[in-house]
Amino acid sequence: MFCTRTGTPVTAHNVRRDLRKVVEAAGLTGREWSPRELRHSFVSVLSDSGVPIEDISRLVGHSNTVVTETVYRHQIRPVIMQGAAAMDKIFGT
Repeated sequence: MFCTRTGTPVTAHNVRRDLRKVVEAAGLTGREWSPRELRHSFVSVLSDSGVPIEDISRLVGHSNTVVTETVYRHQIRPVIMQGAAAMDKIFGT
């Protein structure tokens, strides 16, 4: 779907490397973040903000909410407060 400047397919390694650069430019530790962490954070923040699971499911490309609930819901609630506290520290309150 995407290609490099030379026209070759983008690899997972390329994506992780480029994401690390962006994360580090934002003042965070690049090795602590991956596309997976961003996706999980995205779902967690939406859920915590009261976005309906049906909407979250569509946004992450799942065919139905069962997949979204199976993959994410069991970890969202315990992590929300920790994530919110970390975001407050990063961005200030």
